[in-house]
Amino acid sequence: MKAPPVLANPLRPAILAAARSSRVKRAVTGAPVTRKLVDRFVAGESRESVLAAVREILDSGRSVSIDFLGEDTRDAEGAQATVDEYLALVADLGALPEAADGTSGVRRLEVSMKLSALGQALAGDGRRIATDNARTICAAAEAAGVWVTVDAEDHTTTDSTLAIVHELRDDYPWLGAVVQSYLRRTEDDCRALAGPGSRVRLCKGAYREPESVAFQDRAAVDASYLRCLGILMEGAGYPMVASHDPAVIDAVAPLVGRTGRAADAYEHQMLFGIRDVEQRRLANEDKQVRVYVPYGSQWYAYFMRRLAERPSNLRFFLRSVVTRD
Repeated sequence: MKAPPVLANPLRPAILAAARSSRVKRAVTGAPVTRKLVDRFVAGESRESVLAAVREILDSGRSVSIDFLGEDTRDAEGAQATVDEYLALVADLGALPEAADGTSGVRRLEVSMKLSALGQALAGDGRRIATDNARTICAAAEAAGVWVTVDAEDHTTTDSTLAIVHELRDDYPWLGAVVQSYLRRTEDDCRALAGPGSRVRLCKGAYREPESVAFQDRAAVDASYLRCLGILMEGAGYPMVASHDPAVIDAVAPLVGRTGRAADAYEHQMLFGIRDVEQRRLANEDKQVRVYVPYGSQWYAYFMRRLAERPSNLRFFLRSVVTRD
């Protein structure tokens, strides 16, 4: 008899449902223990707080990708407020000495943005609004010596998001895209994106998706990740290996050796506050390591998705309350 599939996290459906519940949100955000966890994995609610965290990361030899938290903006004013915050953030990053070092080669400073926060879902002309807003941020980032990566969201946005990335790359070929290995389509997306100079962040995926579009069990997601990683490593782009999974990290070196990639032709990425010791170990071995650093008051959905991704993340979060893994 065939064994049933092992879910990535048996609690995942419940946690992701809770991420969209205002009642659960009030209960979770009001709990002291939640605040303690959030303070460890979100770099504060203000730009000043995230810049302080960024300084420490940069001084350790790692790079950063900063996410101003927020998504599913439903009005033009909210989208514009997000643009304004990113422009202020990019200006602050551009004043750092690392920005001058990033005008060629690997830029140590990056921002990550969600198109839904820039108006992608607005009625009428959301795609154009999001594209124009993203273009504004990209123009400021290029002038400041900062990279930009467009985050992935749920599968209903994937076609629109990748189309916007493709359009923006006409002017900003360094613009990064994110793909998620739990989506059945991602191997094809990796082949399409693995062209010269294309920066692609490969992660496992964090949204609640139907079986028709996404692998549901852990082994299938992991296997898809390794297949996608192989495609990106064999391509002509710049793979960004976004994973804390030891099996994935161990798989990188053989792929690098087989494909002959230089140390500055790919990078590891991990989340702020998770596996800090491992991040530093890789950086000390002269690997490119970038830390995804979120900040802002809209941290609830991000926090819940991190818990839902897989049991190991939940263990990392809980264990990191008392120690830096």
